[in-house]
Amino acid sequence: MKILITGAAGYIGSVLVPILLQKGHEVIAVDNFMYKQTSLLECCHYDKLTLINEDVRNAVLIEQQLKKVDAILPLACLTGAPLCDKDPITARAVNFEAIKTILAKRDPDQMVIFPTTNSGYGVGEEGIHCTEETPLRPVSLYGQLKVEIEKMILESGNSITFRFATVFGVSPRMRLDLLVNDFTYRAYHDRFIVLFEAHFKRNYLHVRDAARAFIYGLENFEQMKGEAYNIGLSDANISKAELCKVIKEQLPNFYFTEAEIGEDVDKRDYIVSNKKIEAAGFKTEHSLAYGIKELIKGFQIIKKSGYGNI
Repeated sequence: MKILITGAAGYIGSVLVPILLQKGHEVIAVDNFMYKQTSLLECCHYDKLTLINEDVRNAVLIEQQLKKVDAILPLACLTGAPLCDKDPITARAVNFEAIKTILAKRDPDQMVIFPTTNSGYGVGEEGIHCTEETPLRPVSLYGQLKVEIEKMILESGNSITFRFATVFGVSPRMRLDLLVNDFTYRAYHDRFIVLFEAHFKRNYLHVRDAARAFIYGLENFEQMKGEAYNIGLSDANISKAELCKVIKEQLPNFYFTEAEIGEDVDKRDYIVSNKKIEAAGFKTEHSLAYGIKELIKGFQIIKKSGYGNI
């Protein structure tokens, strides 16, 4: 296939692009490299890679590239609640308006696979798994924009959306502001964490499984199109305190405690069912423990400066 990927040099994109090229696909990779990342350097030897250093808000450029492709993966995004809250105008322009433009300009036969987020569930009910039918109640601008554009994408037809769990693991465009990555970094370097509202639960997903989901969607598009799918580790609906216990298994000197006062600004608290995507044939391959082991290796190489979204 010929595939257009926006945000191609991002946390997920820089894992996904090499896989697509190795499988023989042609990739048009658009990214403005706003974090000065060098994550696609290793792909430059592929003749089937077209690399464009440009902003996704350039509607003329995007329309030109859309004419050349079979599938569109709009990954470009101001990712995460803190970053969107810091710059809400840009967040709406990139996370909503730019994708709306893609939908308006694409051919109806072109496939769209879009990564949204299960953070749209906001605050769930204790003991009840959020399914794709659960009402969406985002608690941040980031979640709201993702929910809005997901609805528009699915209504446009010939599309799939993936509601990813909180992603973790090592990527060429590393991020340390993601929960598992952050906690493991602190456990490795600082050896302690003070938790706020340690009982809040989330679901988790390795970045390589996120990339694999796009491959699976492309290869099984006809059977899956028109639907949203939760994607995460079904054995990792765990609280922040439980996550720390998993990390401590590999870093025994790690100490964590919960503050008696104070609160987490991130109010997300939910557990998620991934049965729908599993019934469609997709299974995750990388466990939470695997990802933590990988991160510990990575943290012998990198320091915190420059490896986050804010």
